[in-house]
Amino acid sequence: MKSSQLRTPALALALAWATCVAAAPLTPSMQQAQALVAQMTLAEKASQLQHESPAIPRLGIPAYNWWSEGLHGVARADIATVFPQAIGLAATWDTPLVKRVGEVVGTEFRAKFLATVGADGSSTLYRGLTVWSPNVNIFRDPRWGRGQETYGEDPYLTSRMGVAYIQGLQGPDANQPRVSAAVKHFAVHSGPEADRHREDVKVAPRDLVDTYLPAFHAAVTEGRAESVMCAYNAVDGVPACANEPLLKHTLRDEWKFQGHVVSDCGAVADIHMDGAHHYVKTPEAAVAAAVHAGTDLICDFGSNKTAQGATTVAAVQQGLLSEAELDRALHRLFDVRLRLGLLAAPAQRPFPQITARDFDTPAHRALNLETARRSLVLLKNDGLLPLKAAPRRIAVIGPNADSVDALVGNYNGTPSRPVTLLAGLKARFPEARIDVVEGTGWVAPPLEDLPAANLCADAACSRPGLQFERFANLKLEGEPSTSAVTPQAVFRWGWPDAHDRQESARWTGFLRASESGEHLLRLRGNRGYRIWIDGELVVDLWDIAWPTSTRGVKLKAGQTYALRVEALQTGWDGEQRLQWSRPGASDEAALAAAREADVVVFASGLTWELEGEEMTVLAPGFAGGDRTRIDLPAPQLRLLERLAALGQPLVLVNFSGSPMAFGAATQQAAAIVQAWYPGGEGGQAVAELLAGDFSPSARLPLTFYRSVEQLPPFKDYGMQGRTYRWFKGDAEFPFGHGLGYARFDYADAKLARSRLRAGEGVKLSVRLKNDSSREAAEVVQVYARRSSAQAPERSLVAFRRVVLRPGESRRLDFELSAEALSTVRADGRRVVEAGPAWLWVGGGQPVAAVTGTKAPGRMLKLEVAGRTDLPAFAPAAKNQEAGE
Repeated sequence: MKSSQLRTPALALALAWATCVAAAPLTPSMQQAQALVAQMTLAEKASQLQHESPAIPRLGIPAYNWWSEGLHGVARADIATVFPQAIGLAATWDTPLVKRVGEVVGTEFRAKFLATVGADGSSTLYRGLTVWSPNVNIFRDPRWGRGQETYGEDPYLTSRMGVAYIQGLQGPDANQPRVSAAVKHFAVHSGPEADRHREDVKVAPRDLVDTYLPAFHAAVTEGRAESVMCAYNAVDGVPACANEPLLKHTLRDEWKFQGHVVSDCGAVADIHMDGAHHYVKTPEAAVAAAVHAGTDLICDFGSNKTAQGATTVAAVQQGLLSEAELDRALHRLFDVRLRLGLLAAPAQRPFPQITARDFDTPAHRALNLETARRSLVLLKNDGLLPLKAAPRRIAVIGPNADSVDALVGNYNGTPSRPVTLLAGLKARFPEARIDVVEGTGWVAPPLEDLPAANLCADAACSRPGLQFERFANLKLEGEPSTSAVTPQAVFRWGWPDAHDRQESARWTGFLRASESGEHLLRLRGNRGYRIWIDGELVVDLWDIAWPTSTRGVKLKAGQTYALRVEALQTGWDGEQRLQWSRPGASDEAALAAAREADVVVFASGLTWELEGEEMTVLAPGFAGGDRTRIDLPAPQLRLLERLAALGQPLVLVNFSGSPMAFGAATQQAAAIVQAWYPGGEGGQAVAELLAGDFSPSARLPLTFYRSVEQLPPFKDYGMQGRTYRWFKGDAEFPFGHGLGYARFDYADAKLARSRLRAGEGVKLSVRLKNDSSREAAEVVQVYARRSSAQAPERSLVAFRRVVLRPGESRRLDFELSAEALSTVRADGRRVVEAGPAWLWVGGGQPVAAVTGTKAPGRMLKLEVAGRTDLPAFAPAAKNQEAGE
């Protein structure tokens, strides 16, 4: 950015002074940042350390909220392109595609910023250009609720996906990044959610180097991520946001990271708070410890003293924190704000070609559909798919049959035209009769519209309906703009258009139960709402960033209960409808529909209301947003088994952000599709897969175990016994597994040489042929195995997604570095040892799924002479993940 873009003459003069006295060459933006900070008072400096940074009008500095989320699209900022959840992006094994997704997300962030930026340049929550994504933590245990945000369990795959997404988000020019990406959560962070504010993770040196840090290293050194977010947990006794070994020695000194570090939200408060780490005694000491270690920006909540600028001022005045350390943090923060154009006049902001309308465009939705297609994993197929002829009658059963929540996952935006599974099937098979019967809820009996006959405007139930109030704000404040009695809580925000009106609503009245037992309530179609029964909060999903509870309530037949429902609009979500699950609900309607169908599609799984970040889900098998079991919830399994017993052609389409164990259905279903949370176009992509419009090519980025009994304890961060690299049991579906509608043959596999010295790389080639009559993509995977007792079972070292025409063959070359043949010793040293090494190249691992399916491929053996040490982190292959 040129100095002419500065907002004030005083800043330009200060820049000239800073340039003269600078002791070392600095980039122009860093010179400007230092000049700007030099003019600030201590109080002004302290205010800029917070994620809600206030304006400093005398210096021409606008207010800026650093908090924006972009895990798989612009999140929490109204309508946006909602791509498949991150775990679904990983399932594509397609880094060029993921980079394109990042480019679209970065563009939409620019558009959202332009649409809402103030006249003075100020921006608000979720509408800035500092994006707190991606999440490259390792999905080490399938019980973790936030694993859906990651790229899976493998450090190599995760690193390649993370680098691609960062490069897409930020663009190629570090002097003018499209947005700033923050890679998170540094480090060794992956649940349990309930313990994250106080957990002290003891991690072995081998696991730190071999598993937990490689993706962060790649994100910083290859992806050039502008920011790193430090985690809530402690590592080896020191809170992550005050951890000098991690933040200073590893990140800054060894990896030469030049960007800024932002704390996870409330993590600095955790450094001192009782019930958390209590590592220091005061909030002033917590701020000092964080900044001293290298944390530059504090994301916090107003209820915490660490969120107050006065605390930072006091830390300096008490001698706990030097003003020079505070300046260092602010230099980094203003450097990136300047390069993003956040302090520039409107006409001088970068990326003038991007407009406020460049979001949710037809081109973006087309890329989203293609991404959804490439994310769907065909786990099993007994020949039912693709459907040989258009079915006359389809039964769509299960809780995710027509669920928008099943499309989007967490940390998401609002799709403008969401295509559920039901909608996708109707569009793809317009001549078919499609019967939809949920048959079961996610963790309880099926949800049904709460009958108007059970709703009363008064306690005596002499008047039917509910009192409805609508407010022209998000806080239910002031006089309602609408007040009326309605028969049920049925409503559409902003209808008939999709305008975001920033409204809220309240329904009050009474509910009369028709049967005794536990009931679940929900406001279908809305993402921010809460429900009270007799003054007790039973559903609290008011803040979609921090959902807190969903639990059942026991009702007694004939008894009347006070009911209050409140909802807010932060985006247009279509129709809202109050529903409940009755304990006596029957699945006979679902079974009847299945008996008459040519094919049964069972839409199973979870949603963001059941797995996610620090939640309270009071249902069997769930805890704190995590899971205690990995089976399909019991009500779904029961119905699935009854459907399988009918003998009808059965396709299981599972929506979840984490691995599931399907029990007997693994053998009973003719086909199983893992759909993840496939984004706004997901239902269309699934329908096209069933119809055979494309051959699925996605592969699992993690292991699907048979049960949690195969796993070590959740809180054990040691890698032995978990993930495909260290798991010695039989998986239900292994990492890298995925089927398609084409056959591929691997032949003429060769090594450039079969003997090499330790420290040398090796070239591998193989001829791949599409042995079928249709065009299709194959994900070619290369795994290495060493015979050392310290080596994993095998490790992914290269991959490539390749598209071949019918009958086409192509020779593929992989250039593997020395690291591909290395192991990490117990003390954390990476070495290449003498002895045999095996390289497998194929369409998956050389192991079979529980269904008996095994990937084609070829095994090669070579001999390594000598021994040598390697740097802890280095790329394993060159150009290995290039797409078609």
